[in-house]
Amino acid sequence: MATSSRQERVAEAIAHEVGALLVRGLKDPRIGLVTVTGAKVSPDLREAWVYYAVHGDARVRQDTAVGLDAAKGFIRHELGRAVRLRVTPDLHFVVDESIDRGDRIDQLLRQVHQQDAQQRASPEAPEAVQADQTDETDEG
Repeated sequence: MATSSRQERVAEAIAHEVGALLVRGLKDPRIGLVTVTGAKVSPDLREAWVYYAVHGDARVRQDTAVGLDAAKGFIRHELGRAVRLRVTPDLHFVVDESIDRGDRIDQLLRQVHQQDAQQRASPEAPEAVQADQTDETDEG
């Protein structure tokens, strides 16, 4: 199902406003360092899913989820002031794990590069080099 440009504009405005609100800070100590990564809205603009990433360990992520859920009404109220819509959408906060996946991929790539550099730096055994050469001549 294709999204309309109005849906995209409203989602972008919601992401921007919720992100700005979180930067200004909420008084809930459970909410850690949060980055709003995006938002999606339903076709009737009555529901919005706000995607966020939390920087920290699993406990910080869990506490932040509980804190955001508790602050949902306040955030919705402030969002209604900032974004003029007939109906302020109900908010659903969703953890965006793409940053964690990207970090994991980056970590794996660094490991592969380190292992590759170690293999190039260590002298190979003469038998292994000779076996590789005979395999290449058999294939070609």
